[in-house]
Amino acid sequence: MTVRPKAQPGKRTNDPEGLRKRVLDVAEASFQARGYHASSLGDLMAAAGVTGGALHHHFPTKKALALAVIEERVAAAVEETWIAPVQAAGSTREGVRSVFEAVAAELEQQGFVRGCPLNNLAHELSLADPDFRTALAGIFSAWRQAIADKVRADQQAGREQDTDPQRFAALAVATYSGAMSMAKTTQDSAVLRDCLNALEQGVSSARAKRRRRVLRQYKAF
Repeated sequence: MTVRPKAQPGKRTNDPEGLRKRVLDVAEASFQARGYHASSLGDLMAAAGVTGGALHHHFPTKKALALAVIEERVAAAVEETWIAPVQAAGSTREGVRSVFEAVAAELEQQGFVRGCPLNNLAHELSLADPDFRTALAGIFSAWRQAIADKVRADQQAGREQDTDPQRFAALAVATYSGAMSMAKTTQDSAVLRDCLNALEQGVSSARAKRRRRVLRQYKAF
């Protein structure tokens, strides 16, 4: 028989940060799989193995828990999946392509599509509460800004001179978000590659048209 050492008087044996992380893990997974409104606090407490008092110590309300998931987990997912890879890429286009292809490959290996975490909560919560909307909008804004900044860096290096940074960023985010929504609905990740090809062809076509227009104006003189 193993004799366990007694806890020393006054020494804390609990793990509040570990408990908080466990609750966030459970809430994040449930909000993505079932949705915020369908995830009851009772179910979350049972899944996390915590009491109501312990949960409310860290998250006084279900809304506070959802905001923590958005601000800490969803924002981190966008940073890891999109912002960091684009910033590290040799060019904006390389970064965007690498993200689409990496996500498509991961979904194919996974065998199912749960959707974009930001999209899922944005669709459900943007009209439910202004605080949710503000938090979600802030992530979209940071995502777009990161891509636009990368385009500007390309322009400083002599590339993408015909590309409007903000418009390209909006188009890239919208294309990915729409593709993920369709992939979730059809449970087919192939749409990601289709949308990537359409994005690249559309941008190339727009650049060619602008160049032809500038050339015609130049010839007019």
